[in-house]
Amino acid sequence: MGLVLSDVECRRLRSAFAEHDYTVDAVVELLGEEAHRALGRNNTVPGMRALMGRTDPLATLTMLWVLQQPVALAAVGRALSGLVDPLISAGVLHESAGEVVALLDIRPYASDDGASGWVFSDLSPQLDTMITPMRPDFVLGVSTASATLAQLTIRRQAERALDLGTGCGVQSLHLAQHVDAVVATDLNPRAIQLAGLTAKINSIKLDLRQGDLFNPVAGEKFDVIVSNPPYVMSPASPANKRLTYREGNRPGDSLVHDVVRDGAAHLAGGGVLQVLANWAHLGGGDWSERLRDWVATTGCDAHVVQREILDPSEYVEMWLSDAGLFGSPEYRHRYREWLDYFAALNIEAVGMGWIVLQRNGRADPDIRIENWPYPVEQPVGPVFDEGFKTVDLARSSDADLLAHSWRLAEDVVEETRGSPGAADPRTIALRQQRGFRRALQADTALAAVLGACDGDLDLHTIVATVAGILSIDQTALTQTVLPIIRTCIRDGFLG
Repeated sequence: MGLVLSDVECRRLRSAFAEHDYTVDAVVELLGEEAHRALGRNNTVPGMRALMGRTDPLATLTMLWVLQQPVALAAVGRALSGLVDPLISAGVLHESAGEVVALLDIRPYASDDGASGWVFSDLSPQLDTMITPMRPDFVLGVSTASATLAQLTIRRQAERALDLGTGCGVQSLHLAQHVDAVVATDLNPRAIQLAGLTAKINSIKLDLRQGDLFNPVAGEKFDVIVSNPPYVMSPASPANKRLTYREGNRPGDSLVHDVVRDGAAHLAGGGVLQVLANWAHLGGGDWSERLRDWVATTGCDAHVVQREILDPSEYVEMWLSDAGLFGSPEYRHRYREWLDYFAALNIEAVGMGWIVLQRNGRADPDIRIENWPYPVEQPVGPVFDEGFKTVDLARSSDADLLAHSWRLAEDVVEETRGSPGAADPRTIALRQQRGFRRALQADTALAAVLGACDGDLDLHTIVATVAGILSIDQTALTQTVLPIIRTCIRDGFLG
């Protein structure tokens, strides 16, 4: 049958891992920083050198799963007493001629929110420059994308969450830290099996359902929905050749559009949807207006952030490499086929980024779409959470804004640039040290107004005082300042 381990066997496996300290920190310390960094580049040789001659259980487990190397059966038996046969029967390990190799990966995992443990997935297909074709139902392990989605998620206490396209189940580990009941779905039956093993070994209760997108949860509502969907825009291919974890069977970016539209319909009041996405830049069109059209029909507040833009060649090369096709006979044919596909769809570039929605029941939802390729503080989820909370405040009347005593955020610093000895700086910028780390260009008057926002005086008094000191018209300064104050509220400069 394969891919089946009982609850008892998973508990015993977890106990063995805990006993031998098969954890992220211990493995990094065992390998050393240089070898660990090399492993991040898919190179195992420094790690194998670091473990040369080691036969202790932690080295055995690291060699077997992290480095994906054959290990003597006797050593595996010492590390996993009584578990070797069940793992072989389940298709996790394979034994031949006194050596054991891993058929599935079981990788230690750690995070900043307590979602720590172990994750089942398929083995990495690209270690040490090997070209290993991936099976269509390949289940990806923890990746940069999955880590990004975990950092993007708004981690509020909630009753129900949906992990759409669960894959190896890592997002469900995070959701289980702050949500009472988690439903995890995937089109790929193999992903459901491996996510189930990930849940078992970490003692996480998951409601696992197999099916396409939202079909398994028809009519249900959720407080939190997260998705790292198969957003790669690729030419149509037979199901037995399509990599399910990254490619759908819909043209262009329509799958991502469906996830956003249908995901919004499954949000309970106050619920949030977080999606990692790719979207097309069509020739002659504005990508931001396309995305605005996507989210405007949902009735939700929305914040869309484009983090990167790739031209078609860059995009195709990245995903051909991801599929392990560099150096293969198929490479040039697939490359040309993909470029022809983009040309037929009039795709001149691809945007990559984040889409976050919250159902707030506004008659006039707040929609924010921006290009932000700069470094941000992680986790970034709290920034989106605070941003949605400030919408009503930023929409306050002019009178209410002027009557309020604002406070400049503690992480904001003022930077000035100018010629030595000059009476006034050439430029003034207020810069956040946290969150999106935005910067606000200011003239002397605006910098003085914002600098005086310490929570004591109301804005009207501050503007009047600054206007008097600088001998400028108070009404004109008020009209200049108010729109910027609204932006500062939304951006987290003021509270």
